[in-house]
Amino acid sequence: MTELHERTAVDLRELLLGGSVSPVELTEHYLARVAARNDRLGAFATVTADAARERAAALTRERAAGEALDDDVDQVLWGLPSGDKDLWDRAGVPTGFGSRAFAGPYAYVPDVSSDVVAQLDAAGTVSLGKTAAPELGFPAYTEGLGFPPARNPWDPTRTAGGSSGGAAVAVAAGMLPFAPGSDGGGSIRIPAAACGVVGLKPTRGLLPAGGGVDSVGGLVVTGPIARTVADAALLLEGMIARGPDGAAAHPYTLRQAAGERWSYVDAATGGAGRKFRLAVSTFSPWTGFYDITPTPEALAAHYAGVTALAGLGHDLTDLVREPDATYAPAFRTLWMAGAAALPIDDPERLALLEPLTRWLVGVGRKVTARELVEALRALAAFERTTLERIAPYDAVVLPALGMVPPELGWFDAQDPERNFEQQCQFTPYTSMVNVTGLPAITVPTQWTAPTPTAPAGMPMGIQLVGRPGGEHTLLEIAAQLEDTLRWPERRPPTW
Repeated sequence: MTELHERTAVDLRELLLGGSVSPVELTEHYLARVAARNDRLGAFATVTADAARERAAALTRERAAGEALDDDVDQVLWGLPSGDKDLWDRAGVPTGFGSRAFAGPYAYVPDVSSDVVAQLDAAGTVSLGKTAAPELGFPAYTEGLGFPPARNPWDPTRTAGGSSGGAAVAVAAGMLPFAPGSDGGGSIRIPAAACGVVGLKPTRGLLPAGGGVDSVGGLVVTGPIARTVADAALLLEGMIARGPDGAAAHPYTLRQAAGERWSYVDAATGGAGRKFRLAVSTFSPWTGFYDITPTPEALAAHYAGVTALAGLGHDLTDLVREPDATYAPAFRTLWMAGAAALPIDDPERLALLEPLTRWLVGVGRKVTARELVEALRALAAFERTTLERIAPYDAVVLPALGMVPPELGWFDAQDPERNFEQQCQFTPYTSMVNVTGLPAITVPTQWTAPTPTAPAGMPMGIQLVGRPGGEHTLLEIAAQLEDTLRWPERRPPTW
């Protein structure tokens, strides 16, 4: 018999709505999976088992009392287990931010949940706890001094990526059917690619909570991580679902008009025959500023994805773009300026931050208003140029990562400038998508050769970048690749 964690989230939703599985049963099943694996893999920073059981029981009672579900309004994800990234607040649960500066005497227990957490609750999910994140979400890997690292389920000696590393580990290891993450420079797509699952960064402004319009430079958005494209689409629907009043959260939300219903799940399951015009590129805006040399494994995965897309009949064209000398310094300025807003001024507490974070905060607080304006202007010009270059295409096909996820401890823990360069070498293709506000999805395309610590090999993949609001197209293309490459059938050794 197929066990519950082996089923897709779409299947589980049907079982829940049909009454053959209850939220209580499903929650207990996944809590047992978490209890058996979390100590080894570090997917969850905090497990809230009692609260999850209470939530599941309450949902079950509501259903038993005859309270109907309206798929067009709310409860799109009724009864499905999920998690809260440990950069988000859940009322009554400590938010650790992956940092010693928010632990012990500095522990922070919020009274009000973050908007994205409230959105997921309204969609009907059952949170099992807080998924691990690196300090303040800045690094592209989920390791730190104050908590166990998030370990890659395919090789626990290697990084799971970041900053939504815990979420990706939980999904890849079958501890959650899907999980939300946030992405300011690749933080959904990086760990999804590292762990061999699907990661979708939505268009800036698409989501009512975590849509990016209120973040510095519009960089940070929330989005789904899942094993299958349809499961990612389902979670996206829950993250965009209207509230009971049918109103959008703010006037900048890029979403369907009131009364319309666009199914992302339909896009992920019904576009097998459509053909698209795709650009193929290995362009990184970090080239020239840092030594960006993708490894053979990264290029092989890119080639495998391009070959599969060509076999599906898509129109593929090479897209060549010259390096942009303004991008790297401008992005660094913006990233550091964002760190400057960290609400910690006490020297003793600042000393608890890790060297990378202290460096980002220290340099960021020296950024002048003129420098910040110039950086924003340069990145806006980069956005305009990028939109012009990709306008003829439905999507651009890029490598997902620049190398196989490195071993834990590879990122320099003492030299922050070197650390930042290493992160760009690991993830040279992701931050520009945040700058441009475009949607993007990462999917695995092949696995490396087995090694003693990775007996099933390591996943490597591609990134598809779409036009503004092009999530439906990305889901269609990714689903076609899934049907061909069949990555959900692979399981890591820690499964």
